[in-house]
Amino acid sequence: MPSAIVVRQSGGPEVLTLAASDRPEPGPGQLLVKVAATGVNFIETYQRSGAYAVEHPFTPGAEAAGTVEALGADVTGFEAGDRVAFAEGKGTYAEYALVDADRALPVPDGVDLATAAALPLQGMTAHYLTNSTFPVQPEHTVLVHAGAGGVGLLLIQLLKAKGARVITTVSTDEKEDLARGAGADEVLRYDGFADAVRALTDGTGVDVVFDGVGKETFDESLRSLRIRGTLVLYGAASGAVPPLDLQRLNSGGSLFVTRPTLVHYLLSAEERRWRSEELFGAVAAGQLDVRIGARYALADAAQAHEDLQARRTTGKVLLIP
Repeated sequence: MPSAIVVRQSGGPEVLTLAASDRPEPGPGQLLVKVAATGVNFIETYQRSGAYAVEHPFTPGAEAAGTVEALGADVTGFEAGDRVAFAEGKGTYAEYALVDADRALPVPDGVDLATAAALPLQGMTAHYLTNSTFPVQPEHTVLVHAGAGGVGLLLIQLLKAKGARVITTVSTDEKEDLARGAGADEVLRYDGFADAVRALTDGTGVDVVFDGVGKETFDESLRSLRIRGTLVLYGAASGAVPPLDLQRLNSGGSLFVTRPTLVHYLLSAEERRWRSEELFGAVAAGQLDVRIGARYALADAAQAHEDLQARRTTGKVLLIP
C-alpha cells in the first residue's frame, strides 16, 4: 500500500507522520500522478503549526513532479506516462497525488523530474514578481532579500537576464557565494542593510525591494527605497509584518507597498502556461539554474521542516517518496 505524510493535529514538525494511504482516484478533470519529488514550502509549516487553519487529518503539499498514472473523466491533452509538474495540487507529501489537469504543467525533454518539482512554485513566483507585479527594466536597481533562498536565487538570475542591477542580502559567507554565483552585483548582510543600500546608490535608494522575509526586514526595506519606489512583500519567513501607518509611505517619498500572492497571477491556463513554459524553456536551454539545496526521504519530512524553518537550507528543499 502506498504511503503519505499525515497530520492529525496542529503542532511542531513531530506531527508529520508517515502512514499507509489508499491510492487516490482521479475525479472528473483530474490527473493521478505518481510522485517523483515533492517541493517543501513555508506555507506547509504554517498549515502544520496551526497558523493557517486546516481540517485534520490532512496530507500537506501542493507542489510536485512525476508521471501521469491515470486520468479522470473529461481530461484532454494528457495521457498515462506523461511527465508533469504542478504548484496547485493536493496532498503531495505522498507517493501519489491529484492535480486538476488544467493546472498541470508539461515537463519538457531536458528537464529531470527533481528539477521540475523544484521549479513551479518558486519559479512562477519569481516570474510574476519580475514580469507582472513590478515589470523590471534594465535601468532599475533592485534589492532582493534572502538571495540564497529558493526564490532569491531564481529572482537574481531573472533580474540579471533583464539587465537590472541586483543588490541582495544573505546571512552567511556560504550564502554570499551562492548569491554571487547567481549573478548578484552586491551582497550585503542584514544588519544595517538600508544604510548600505543608500551608500551603494549614492543616497538615492533602489527602485524596488522584493521582500520574502517580512517582519525582520520590512522597516529597513522601506528605508531602502528611492522616491516613488515599490516594496513588494511576497512572504513572511520571519513573521507577519505589523499594521502599517500609511503616513510612512508619504514621509518615505510617496512609496508603494503591495502584498501579492501566486494564485492571483495564475488566473487562467494561458497565464499558467506562459509562466511555466518560459521557466522550463530557460532551464532546458541552460539559461536558468535551479538549485536543489537538500533532498529528504518522505519519512524525514519533519527534519525537512525543522531545517527549513531554522534557515539551514539553501535553494529548494525536496521530499523523495
